[in-house]
Amino acid sequence: MKSISGLRWLWLSLGVITADLLSKYIVVQRFELHETINILPVFNLTYARNYGAAFSFLADHSGWQKYFFLGLAVIISIVLIITLYKNKSSQRLQNIAYAMIIGGAIGNAIDRAYHGYVVDFLHFYWDIYHYPIFNLADISIVMGAALLILESILEYRSSKKSNRHHNNKSNP
Repeated sequence: MKSISGLRWLWLSLGVITADLLSKYIVVQRFELHETINILPVFNLTYARNYGAAFSFLADHSGWQKYFFLGLAVIISIVLIITLYKNKSSQRLQNIAYAMIIGGAIGNAIDRAYHGYVVDFLHFYWDIYHYPIFNLADISIVMGAALLILESILEYRSSKKSNRHHNNKSNP
């Protein structure tokens, strides 16, 4: 009997895409470009457009970057979907991480394909220091990457503990 693959975690990708696109739709419908609403002393909702990638990387180029980042999102998503297919459903942490990265990548790719840019609106700052404005898809990608790092650390500790246990048994 074949075990269930990690593809069953794609529901999480769909949830991320839905939440991301819905939040962006609300911002575009209710805000003027660059409009800001202060929520907390360190947080604003600010409508911004990002024509590049993370931290507006390549944003000031002539437009080719739109297709580059679209292609990159599609390739990464396909590779991760294939990885989910090969993974066992029980590999929860890794599957959740991949699903979150897929959801974030596709959310931003849809935005980029539809608008030609990504809608950003989450703006954290402290005094004169401002973190680049981002969105829910970006949060999902970062959380997915963090989960992969966490899984790697946990796996390393587990294998180290297992090796110690194995070595103690083999030494009389």
